Amino acid sequence: MNTPANLHYTKTHEWARTEADGSVSVGITDHAQELLGDLVFVELPKVGTVVAAGEECAVVESVKAASDIYSPIAGRVTAINESLAAKPEKVNSAPYDAWLFRLAPAAGADRSLLVDAATYRAMVEAAA
Repeated sequence: MNTPANLHYTKTHEWARTEADGSVSVGITDHAQELLGDLVFVELPKVGTVVAAGEECAVVESVKAASDIYSPIAGRVTAINESLAAKPEKVNSAPYDAWLFRLAPAAGADRSLLVDAATYRAMVEAAA
């Protein structure tokens, strides 16, 4: 299981990466895309949407199932990865490059839903 150490993770299998401009990119983990199988559709939030930590804000669909995506922190959606509309399979081939959306974190955004890579790996292994 690929879990880059420079990212943070949620128990619902999203990853979060703080960018140089302070925004936070969000995607699904390698483990999540393996469980889902081949993605065929991605529904992303609208730019400008304000989300709370843990709030449903996107959906990914595979040939097996649909899965809600939860915001790892509170903030406002500043960008979506529009290329995924035509090529959702990018999430399967490169889950840590194929971010779904970016957030401008809310002031004092609670990051308690986030864990480091080692904690996330242990959590996934314990659930197996």
